[in-house]
Amino acid sequence: MLSVIVDYVQNVQIDENTIPGQEQIGNSINKKASLVVCPSSLTLNWQNEAQKFAQELKTLVIRGTLSERKKQIDEIEQYDLVITSYDLLKRDIELYSKKDYSFRFIVADEAQYLKNSNTQNAKSIKKIRADTRYALTGTPIENSLAELWSIFDFIMPGYLFSYRKFKAMYETPIVKEENQEVMQKLRMLIEPFILRRNKKEVLTELPDKTITILNNEMGEEQRNIYLSYLAQAKAEIVEEIKLNGYERSQMQILAALTRLRQICCHPSLFMEKYNYGSSKLEQCIEIIQEAITGGHKILLFSSYTSMFEIIEKELKQRQISYFKLTGSTKIEERIELVEEFNKNPEIKVFLISLKAGGTGLNLTGADMVIHYDPWWNLSTENQATDRAYRIGQKNNVQVYKLITKNSIEEKIYGLQQKKAELVDNMLSTKTSFINKLSKDEIMNLFT
Repeated sequence: MLSVIVDYVQNVQIDENTIPGQEQIGNSINKKASLVVCPSSLTLNWQNEAQKFAQELKTLVIRGTLSERKKQIDEIEQYDLVITSYDLLKRDIELYSKKDYSFRFIVADEAQYLKNSNTQNAKSIKKIRADTRYALTGTPIENSLAELWSIFDFIMPGYLFSYRKFKAMYETPIVKEENQEVMQKLRMLIEPFILRRNKKEVLTELPDKTITILNNEMGEEQRNIYLSYLAQAKAEIVEEIKLNGYERSQMQILAALTRLRQICCHPSLFMEKYNYGSSKLEQCIEIIQEAITGGHKILLFSSYTSMFEIIEKELKQRQISYFKLTGSTKIEERIELVEEFNKNPEIKVFLISLKAGGTGLNLTGADMVIHYDPWWNLSTENQATDRAYRIGQKNNVQVYKLITKNSIEEKIYGLQQKKAELVDNMLSTKTSFINKLSKDEIMNLFT
């Protein structure tokens, strides 16, 4: 998608008398830069890819201290492509406003960062003037239809009405009432403005991808801890909801669910003196060893960075070389790790935080993906898997999802499938999302 956008920035609406990034006005040429706004971890990726596919484009990454960024913003007109992060844009929005810039194109990459229209991310980018606006995302809807509205409010303000009207006309009938007629109307409204990137349609040369659900059963000690905490958590949540109501109990519910998920991964994530094993960890290490013996390289995703510390000990004991990427990994180091992993056959495993490394990485050096623990949103897992299953992959990709039987993980997997089916019926983009869970759905997780 990045190469397509770069090519489009170069060539759209250009005749023989106009060079990329310039518009003819009378006898003079008015040069306009284009702006890409993306997560901070992807800014250098954008610059590297632009230099790879369009070396003639003069690119600028806004970064550094406030004084350094101010100087860079003052010089924007000297560049064809300007790249900044959502975080820096909201800090620097007044600097852009003072210069009264109008960009040729503005591209919001990973546009799910705009899903909450009340955040500074969304408010800041919507203040930027541009002739044409694009939003790139694999997950236009993660939690609610309000997120879809916010993205459209960026690219086409007013098209889906005010949010209040949108909620009354579409969100409530679709989410609460599952009104198929309203669902179809919304789909017809948005389809003409969504260019869907479907691998099966545009990348016929990609090898096969196989997804396998691997179940594991907790050992006696781990199981006893799980059941004990499950009974305690359920009683506490019932009492909490009784006293404060369902809406005001969200944090306590989330904390309880998180603890149950951690027990499935490894009880020592929160129990200091736990000296017993974890069936999932044993299963995971066994898969890794067999894969390495078979000549494979592995991406291992988890939503718990603390789980990596446990896995690292196991890998070191077996003298298995690995890399690790989390939210604390510096941007420059991310790129170095990715390049080294792809070309170095000695690095067998890449441990990656689901949130920090689920997007923006090209890791086709791996041909196996392990999801250590299931995330609520299936599309987030799919995006992570696609770090390996993308352009440049020559080998078949095997994906393993580790699910603990008779646990909350089985219920999360069931919710993933349920929500994915609902969205598949509504949006041609084939994304998936988790709506805010109802009280009944929440309580079912504690059974």
